[in-house]
Amino acid sequence: MAHAPRAARPIDPVLVVIPTYNERDNLPLILGRLHRALPEVHALVVDDSSPDGTGELADKIAAGDDRVHVLHRTEKAGLGAAYVAGFRWGLERDYRTIVEMDADGSHAPEDLPRMLDALGDTDLVLGSRYVPGGSLVNWPRHRELLSRAANLYSRLALGVRIKDVTAGFRAYRREVLEKLPLDEIASRGYCFQIDLAWRTVRTGFDVVEVPITFTEREIGQSKMSSAIIREALLRVGLWGARYRAEQVRALLRHR
Repeated sequence: MAHAPRAARPIDPVLVVIPTYNERDNLPLILGRLHRALPEVHALVVDDSSPDGTGELADKIAAGDDRVHVLHRTEKAGLGAAYVAGFRWGLERDYRTIVEMDADGSHAPEDLPRMLDALGDTDLVLGSRYVPGGSLVNWPRHRELLSRAANLYSRLALGVRIKDVTAGFRAYRREVLEKLPLDEIASRGYCFQIDLAWRTVRTGFDVVEVPITFTEREIGQSKMSSAIIREALLRVGLWGARYRAEQVRALLRHR
């Protein structure tokens, strides 16, 4: 697939989309770290009506910092829907690079400059735990095993070579998100990350993994649940079956 020549450097301006639900204690910490690492980037807090007042705190921070913006949603509709809303907000403005980053501190903003540097040569950069140089800090062993199994399952089912296809710390060129059919994306939980990475590859864009340090949250509770795991198993299995069926049909047509 032909693309326009890429810029030698990351394309500015940059928007970091940060979904939140009950992250009041974490939000000022992660925004502070982000702007110490990259003072010029903008952040969009996408809050799903957090009962703990995260959205109201985000408004107060934004009132004193024109680099911070807030998008309020009326219900907790899942990580995927929050990111899609954030992408659309960014695409309606002049941001050239759009980043996904968690609010809980598991994604180190200090790793983002290296990811943006890598974006100068590709279309999507994933902050990867499972390439050489990537690491995990204080993550429970059962969570690591689940994550590694999910990545292996996804690679086998979908035929992708990405080591950390479930990674949630990533930077997209604007052109990628403009091309992807965001209206068709129904994944609500962490399966959303697999969905977008796979669609990016299938659309013909290039993906690079950059090693990061992933640190278990210190404040608040993980949003992972059995329902999110079931969604990923079912959706990835269905996508994989369709993908393999397409491969078989293509082989039969060329016999």
